[in-house]
This record gives sequence, structure tokens and C-alpha cells, in this order.
Amino acid sequence: MSTTFTEAFYFDSLVWDWIIAIYLFLAGMSAGAVMIAIYLKRKVIVGYPASNGIIKATAILAPFGIIVGLLILVFHLTKPLSFWKIMIFYNPTSVMSMGVMLFQIYLVVLFAWIATIYRHELTQWLGARFPVVGKVLYWLTRFERAVELFLAFLALLLAAYTGFLLSALQTFPLLNNPILPILFLFSSLSSGAAACMLVGVVFFKESATGASASWVHRFERPVVLFELFVLFAFFTGLYFGGGQSQAAAMAAIGGGFWASWFWYGVIGMGMLVPLGLNAVSPAVVRHNRAFIMLVTSLSLVGVLMLRTFILYAGQLTTL
Repeated sequence: MSTTFTEAFYFDSLVWDWIIAIYLFLAGMSAGAVMIAIYLKRKVIVGYPASNGIIKATAILAPFGIIVGLLILVFHLTKPLSFWKIMIFYNPTSVMSMGVMLFQIYLVVLFAWIATIYRHELTQWLGARFPVVGKVLYWLTRFERAVELFLAFLALLLAAYTGFLLSALQTFPLLNNPILPILFLFSSLSSGAAACMLVGVVFFKESATGASASWVHRFERPVVLFELFVLFAFFTGLYFGGGQSQAAAMAAIGGGFWASWFWYGVIGMGMLVPLGLNAVSPAVVRHNRAFIMLVTSLSLVGVLMLRTFILYAGQLTTL
């Protein structure tokens, strides 16, 4: 078992390791949470959105995902002290460079959006000492709708970018796949929904029967089902592509360590078990905080396992 585990995580064609999988997971979770929170704020939440547990969760999770993800990336580089160069000198032909620029713009707009939501709290806290804060918040509030729409667009790009980043590795047939950004978009929405529910309901005490939590719960189920469909399309396309594409698909899900990781971890524990628990459990159980913590944790672990699986299994077969 130990030999199999070692060989699965360390092999000659490996370019990016598990650190990158965590980075991709955090970035996708941030983007998914933001897209969900924006919809809730505009269409579902009645009253002051700053008091909503899902919004509070997003205000913490979204910046956390990007900042920690970038820190992981910085310290994972061979020369972390030179990372500032990629944040200033952009290369339009580099997917990584364009991603860093996207992260920077996203983070600025994200903080601006959070500031508009909590403008009253920020004004009371900082306004007396820093009058300019009130002026900036007033200006942002005037353009709140534009900021929100732009942030939603950036979050959509960010969720898909995590797939484009891997698809840029052209020597790996499993990764160089146009369906990968779509798969990562839906897995971002799945992880964002699970994270919002976990933190919003369990830690910020948002009512599990309230409008926002109920909407997220209803939204998560079709997202996971469509994610399953995209996975089916992803591997079907590879298999019938023949040659190295077929070899990559069989190496990933046909047998061995990563096939077990995929079928038992990603599909079983991360998708089918949460779907099954939600389907067979009565409403009183589904609204229990312990049940929500269990199901959302399984979903989050499943998405992380999916990102890890795609990263490692995708690098097993080269052209």
C-alpha cells in the first residue's frame, strides 16, 4: 500500500503537485461562493443583507480563498521573493501571468463589494477617524450595481480559469481538454455552495429553513448532478478520442490508486453520498446543523479530491 501511495504521488512526468490542487480548490471555492452570494443578495434576501449568515460567510470565505491560495503559490515557488515581479510585469502569452492579474482585479473588486454591503458598520468604525472612508463608501454605493455585476463576471472567469490553467499543459491529453473549464466551473459552484452553507448555517447561525439557506440547498443538488454529467462527457470524449487520449482515460479511471480515489472518493463520498443523504432524509433531519455539517464537509472534501485527481491523474499520461 505504501509503495502504491508513493508511486501515485511521485512519478517522472509530474509537473504540478498537491499544493497546486489546494490552490485551485481555494480559488474555485471563492469564485463559487461569490456568484451564489451575489444572486442571493439580488434575488432572494429580503432586508439588510449584511445580517444574513450566507453573506457573512462569503465575506470571509471569498477573500480567504484567494489570499491563502496566492500565499500557497508564492511559497511553493522556487524563488518566492521574486514573486512580486509576476504581479507587476504581465505576460499576455502566459496563462499563469494572466491568472495573477485576474486574481488582483478580482480581489480589489471583491473588497469593494464587501465594503458596500458593510458600509454602515465601516462608516461607524472608521468614519470618525478617517473621514475619507465615508466618501469612498458613498461613491462605491452609487455604483453598487455595476460593482456587483463586474464582480460576478470576474468570479465566473476565475472559476473557469482554474480549468484553463491546467488545460495549458498541452503535453498531457487528459488536461488539454476543452471540457475541463466547464467541469471546474460547476465544481466551483458546488464547493462555494457547500462552504456557504457550512459557515453560514453552522457558524453564523443562519436559519436552515430560511429563504437563503433553502435556496442554496435546492441549488446544490442540480449543480452536483450536472457536474456528474460533465464528468461523464469528459471521460467519454477522451475514451472515444483514441490513442493517448484513450490511454489517459483508462489510466485515470480504469484501475489502480487514482481510479479508486475517483470512484470511491470523488464520485462516491463527494457526490453520491451527499445526494443520497439529502434524498432519503426527512426535512427535520436535513435542517439539523450536524447533518448540514456532515453533508457539506463531504461535498468540500469531494471537490478537493476531484481537483487533486484531475491534477495527478492528468499528468500520468503524456503525448
